[in-house]
Amino acid sequence: MSVLRSITALLAAAAVAASVGVGYAQGVKDAHGQDLPDLGSPANAAVSIDEEYHVGLAYVNEIRNTGAILTDPEISQYAQEIGHSLSSQAEEGQHQFYYMVLRDPIVNAFAIPGGFVMIHSGLILATRNENELAGVLGHETAHVTQRHLVRQLIDQSHEGLLASAAMLAAVLLGATAGRGSPDAIEGAILAGQSAMIQHQINYTRKDEFEADRVGIGTMAAAGYDPLGMASFFDYMGRSGPEPSRINAVQFLIDHPIFSDRVAEARARADQIGRIHHEDSLSYRLIKERLRSVAADPKVARQYYVNLLRNGGGKTIEERYGKDVAEIELRNPTAAIPDLQELVRDYPKVTQFYGALGQAYFANNQLKESEAVLDRAMILFPRNVPITIRLAETLMRSGDNKRAHLVLLDLFNAVEPTPDQTRLIAKAASTAGDYADSYSYMAEFFLMTGNLNMAFNQLQMALGLPGLDAVQRARFSARLEEVREAMPKKNKGTVADDNRNGNGRY
Repeated sequence: MSVLRSITALLAAAAVAASVGVGYAQGVKDAHGQDLPDLGSPANAAVSIDEEYHVGLAYVNEIRNTGAILTDPEISQYAQEIGHSLSSQAEEGQHQFYYMVLRDPIVNAFAIPGGFVMIHSGLILATRNENELAGVLGHETAHVTQRHLVRQLIDQSHEGLLASAAMLAAVLLGATAGRGSPDAIEGAILAGQSAMIQHQINYTRKDEFEADRVGIGTMAAAGYDPLGMASFFDYMGRSGPEPSRINAVQFLIDHPIFSDRVAEARARADQIGRIHHEDSLSYRLIKERLRSVAADPKVARQYYVNLLRNGGGKTIEERYGKDVAEIELRNPTAAIPDLQELVRDYPKVTQFYGALGQAYFANNQLKESEAVLDRAMILFPRNVPITIRLAETLMRSGDNKRAHLVLLDLFNAVEPTPDQTRLIAKAASTAGDYADSYSYMAEFFLMTGNLNMAFNQLQMALGLPGLDAVQRARFSARLEEVREAMPKKNKGTVADDNRNGNGRY
């Protein structure tokens, strides 16, 4: 059964459950014909955490297919770090959270069911301090933990639920039909403005207040000033200074600011007590990095030129931002001397090593890139951005076996993103380890919800000669797990629809 039909059937089953006023009516089946369990709460009864995750994953994958998700390792790592600092303090621990930054200048953020929080690059740039960013992310995290979408579905009538399911399918179908085209997915979303899930998810006033209350408690527990949420909402409610005045409109549409809402957030922050939290250097550096990586680096470079003309541009984060702009503009020689100085003067800042290694790489100085990143690996073992940049340098210089090993060491300790999983598959393939390459690609397809392709990759891995007993047992066990997760009609009859015929990276 397709993802779209599965989602529709799933939410239709939720409608039946809600309409009869019980957790799960006797005989209600899920999308695959299995009995739906009674998990206690109405939200869990309608849609399980696992089912919610797969619905959200399908939507995230459509966004990923447009190329809107930033894969820059430094930006991705910071988003996960600040997100984890919040989600680890969440009141419930059922969800695993994934925080991603979108290449979008609009000031906004939104939560997708299943633990996904999408952060527009424009939002990070609009925040005035890290407490404000934590406030918005705490709010979005609370939307997930409180399962507001599922609860809204339950509150609606039988007909309303079916309409929402159909609208969700229409949105995803439109996105699938226009894969790779941001205009197509935007058109599909605009066509379904009444859907429960849109590019931004709208919540009721009650849900917004609850997300504020829960989010403020979460951010305070994580060590951020709880006033940060009210401060940013009030700032955006007043539309803020240029250039965020226009971009504030979308934020206000998705996060309607009521005066009593801001007042309540302030009162709750006062009740908890102010917490002194200084902006991390990572926050300050990532803001500057985003100016170039998520937007036009020419505009960013001019921004820094103007700062220098006006007597600014001399902080380490502004210097770093200008250097990143030069790298993005394929002018790394203009960045290398300053980055060398930053590494020398601030030897504990990982981002400076990564940028210098990136600049050397862009200038085809592969030995220099490897040397500075090797030094960073000693100082910051298993740092994700440093390891990824070192692996890229090693692969460019032909040392594919070492690239594979350093990535393997990292991702045995740290869960990789889909793009990072695909990178290690490429490293394994170029190193001649095709069995591992197929295995990693299977994991990539599992992460992105393509069970058929994951099944095919594992079959190809098992078909390779020379597998040892451990590899064969591991691949066979994983293949069986995938087979059991697949719809019955697909089991054992999976066709390889990969365009290049071998499925490797």
